[in-house]
Amino acid sequence: MSKRHPNPRLAKIHRNYSVEEIATLYGVHKNTVRNWVKDGMPTNDDRRPMLILGRDLFAFLQAKRVKNKRPCQPGEIYCVRCRTTQKPAGAMAEYQPLTGTSGNLVGICPSCESMMYRRVNLAMLALVGTGLDVTLVQALPHIDESTQPCVNSDFN
Repeated sequence: MSKRHPNPRLAKIHRNYSVEEIATLYGVHKNTVRNWVKDGMPTNDDRRPMLILGRDLFAFLQAKRVKNKRPCQPGEIYCVRCRTTQKPAGAMAEYQPLTGTSGNLVGICPSCESMMYRRVNLAMLALVGTGLDVTLVQALPHIDESTQPCVNSDFN
């Protein structure tokens, strides 16, 4: 089973690993590990079997993980389809509460017109939504909060 983002903390820093051991540890193919070596992961020497220090493996995977991050600036939401951060279309977004303290900031991508979501703490909404016209969605009242509750839908 292939993993898209291998966890660097699985590597023991005081151990040497072969290509096969790394492939088994992270659930990837041996050629993936060899591609990591071609991409700059250091090895012990040029002899066979190729050995990789655990601290070098950890550092390489950690650097790869940091390089792939795309932090959002205030007023931006990450679009999964475009793989970039950008302001939503019309600089408009909607806050949909999930719990009492957090929710999703939802907007439309101006490039591909797909939905973009960003998890936001309600206390940080003003900072994160800088430059955006944020609409707060109000939930429909529950039946016990209504002034005239009626459970029978046949009456108008």
